[in-house]
Parts: sequence; C-alpha cells; structure tokens
Amino acid sequence: MTGEFHPPARILMGPGPSNVDPRVLLAMAKPMVGHLDPEFIRIMNNLQDLLRQVFGTKNPLTLPISGTGSAGMEAAFVNVVEPGDRVLVCIKGVFGERMADVAERCGAHLRTISAPWGEVFDLEAIQKELRGFQPKVLAIVHAETSTGVLQPLEELPAILKNNPDTLLLVDTVTSLGGHPVKVDEWGIDICYSGTQKCLSSPPGLAPITFSPKAADKIKKRSQKVQSFYFDMNILGKYWGSERTYHHTAPISMNYALLEALRIIGEEGLAPRHERHRRNHLALVQGIEAMGLSMLVPEPYRLWSLNAVSIPQGIDDPKLRKKLLDEYNLEIGGGLGALKGKIWRVGLMGYSSSEANVLYFLTALEQALREQGFEVPRGAGAIAAKEFFSKGK
Repeated sequence: MTGEFHPPARILMGPGPSNVDPRVLLAMAKPMVGHLDPEFIRIMNNLQDLLRQVFGTKNPLTLPISGTGSAGMEAAFVNVVEPGDRVLVCIKGVFGERMADVAERCGAHLRTISAPWGEVFDLEAIQKELRGFQPKVLAIVHAETSTGVLQPLEELPAILKNNPDTLLLVDTVTSLGGHPVKVDEWGIDICYSGTQKCLSSPPGLAPITFSPKAADKIKKRSQKVQSFYFDMNILGKYWGSERTYHHTAPISMNYALLEALRIIGEEGLAPRHERHRRNHLALVQGIEAMGLSMLVPEPYRLWSLNAVSIPQGIDDPKLRKKLLDEYNLEIGGGLGALKGKIWRVGLMGYSSSEANVLYFLTALEQALREQGFEVPRGAGAIAAKEFFSKGK
C-alpha cells in the first residue's frame, strides 16, 4: 500500500463493531498527552465515574482494561481463579465455551453445564450444580453474541444466598449500554464488557468492575496472578489513588470511550435501552412479515443482536456478500453449531436506528428475491414502519 488508505464507510449491523458517533471519531483526534499527565488523570477519574453509572455499581475497582472484550474475560478469570479453585461455567454458546477455556488455562477445577444454543438456562439446574459442586466462581454470559440469547440474571442473587463464598462472574460484552445491567442489584462480583458494541466506541478497551468481595479475594491470593498485565493488585494502583505507573495506556482510545459515555449520559440510560428495544421489536415485525423467523423465543431475545433463521435453500455467504458489495451493509453469519443456520443482525449503540432497520429489511428483501425466495413486495419495511408509527 503506497498511497493513502480509504476504508469504506460501511453500515455496520453485524455482531460488532458497531458504527460510532462522529463525535467519538473527533475525540480520537484530540492532542496526545502522557499517560500520567494531570489532564489524563482527570479523564481517568471521569471515565471511572461514568462506567460505574453504566454498570449500575458503586464498586471502587471499576476501569477500562487496555484490550478488547476478550481481554476483559481473561482479566476477570486470572484475577479471581487460582489453580485448583472450583469454577462452574454455564455454556449456551461460543463465549460460554471460551469462558471454560480461559478458566481451564488458569488451572481451575472446572465443571460446565450446558443449555441448547438459542435457549436460556433453567435456574434450578444452576442451583442444583451450586449445591453439589460449591464453586468458588460461577461464570455466565448475560448476552450470548453467538446466539442472540439474553440470560435473565435478576433471580441469581436469591440462588446464590446459600453459597456466600461463590463469586458471580458475568459477561456483558453485547448488553452493556443496550440492555439494563445492574451489577450491584443483581449481586454480580466481576462484570466485564467491550467498547465496540452497544457503547459505540471503537474496539480496544474492555470495561470491567470488581465488587469489594472480589477485590478482597484478589488481595488475599496465595500466589501471584499469572498475568502481570491483568493483575489488579498492580493495575488497580494505576487506576486507583496511587496512580502508579503500570503501562502506557492507549490515550486516544480512552478519549473515545469518554466521549461515548458522555453521549450515553446525554441520552440517558433508560431512553437508550428503550431505543434498542423498539428498534429490535420493529426488526422482528419486519422479519416475520417477510416469512422468516427468529431463532430465540420471544422472552429471551437480545435487543442488540438479532438471530434470524436462514430459510432453506438460501446461500448464506452469497447473500451476505451481496449486502456488503451492493448495499455497503455488514451483517454476521452464525458461529460454531449455528454456522450457516442464522444471520446475526446487530442493532447496537449508534447503529441502532429506525433508518438502519428499514434499510436492512429492504436490502434483505432484494437479496432473498435474487435467490428465488418469495417475499411480499415491501412487506418487511411496511411492517416495521407500522410498528414505529404506533409509538410503542
């Protein structure tokens, strides 16, 4: 590449990243300062305050990890899991499987329970495993990106009352900023996310929060955290009152996250969640009017990531390529057991808009018609417009 590069301005409606507000892009162009500059420390303080609001927590140990959402997962496990610790991981998709992999690499005494992909966990099954296994950590994905499933967490605190020593570790990579996340109210001890989905900041940071109980567990470890980079005993001092040097933080990425969180504050969390809900419901109305169906039953569908079942006879890669090449529109295919069976349609953050819902449904109709799938003319967009007009 000898000349200037010009990446296309895609409409990003896949599983992430999402499009970002132009204000966020402009924030990244602000002047560079040092990672211990007093002005950057003020930015760090603001970031932590705003992250606590989005997470629904008062946890002092709340910060953005320098790394993507998978770095958040890794940081969560390496800090609270020591070799031999009993860890129970709930698997209902790719990212539950990844949790189990990371826990195993930490030397955990691992046990897993599984639910069919596209379904949620029965809380009685989790409770039964808790009674028998008595884990140090219970890990579960709130919003499973590979299936479009939202796992209810509200009742977990009651289940965990009989396991006071068990830490609840939750993945909210695809829900934070698009669905309610209530870390303190739901008794979550370790919660991580990523910036590139409903927060609508570029990928590169992983917000994470640790409860006082989890922070105490980290301080009282019998041996060092296996990762220097993710060790909260050290990293926490950089983000704490000491401001002790740990690493050179990605300054521009933190600028971007700060502006993205400021935008969320201006919109308000409740209105933002409602926007994601309404756009999801309109998309579902359109999908069903076109003769298609959703993978996940209605009560457990993610608003931010919609899993649409692919009709029989449709060439999945060909259709997604057409959307990308002719409509400049990106959606995702299935992963693992759902490869070739679903489309993953993101409505996250800045990308969650009425215009994007209507544009996607119109483009999808044309792509389906090209492959011989009969769709009533304009049915999807018409159904979505009718939903929006009702103001529900």
